[in-house]
Amino acid sequence: MDEPGSRHGRTHNAEGARQAILDAAEEIFAEHGFDGARVDEIARLAGYNKSLLFQYFSDKLTLYAEVIRRADGQTRALQDEALSTLLNVTVADRTEEIRKLLAGYAGWYFDYLVAHPHIQRIYMWEMAEGWQTFSKILIQRDFDDLDQFGPVLTRLQAAGLLRSDLNPLLQLSPALFMCSLYLATLPLYKVLIPDKDFTSPAQLALARSFVVEFIVNGLLIPPLEAKPT
Repeated sequence: MDEPGSRHGRTHNAEGARQAILDAAEEIFAEHGFDGARVDEIARLAGYNKSLLFQYFSDKLTLYAEVIRRADGQTRALQDEALSTLLNVTVADRTEEIRKLLAGYAGWYFDYLVAHPHIQRIYMWEMAEGWQTFSKILIQRDFDDLDQFGPVLTRLQAAGLLRSDLNPLLQLSPALFMCSLYLATLPLYKVLIPDKDFTSPAQLALARSFVVEFIVNGLLIPPLEAKPT
């Protein structure tokens, strides 16, 4: 017997239905942004009726928040690892250890966005719309992240490892958004330079190296030259 909310004679389990709805929502939000997305279209793409969607997610904003939180969960493990490493890096370790950590994280984040283009597009929608929707779904964990990273980055700044005196949180966020900005320009260059496939594995590898070096060298001072003995 079909469970309530199934379509086309298809049964579902609760978690399977929930993930299917999130997958569909991620695609529709990426295509149309939050304001342009329609719940009817999300339900249709997921293969479930709208009443079931509202059983799992009370409204469109709640559904959007769950899409963002799922992406946040996918990146949290590496973020926590980076924070743990930063907490254990002393000033004596100087720039090289920090450069390796930042390069590793930036490269991983670039790879994540390549593998999750819908998330990349959702972030670009947010940027274009002034982060108005994102500001409505902030939770305590977001503020906890700032409280954790802020003092660590400030310590690195005080040690003279960062190039700028700008608030270090305001440096890190736009630096990492270079990953999104680069990937967002590729459709334009597909038109401008049609004989070159910038999304091929080889070209993406080159782009990854460029973006990572751009981020690291933009944020951190160069490694100190070894003094002659």
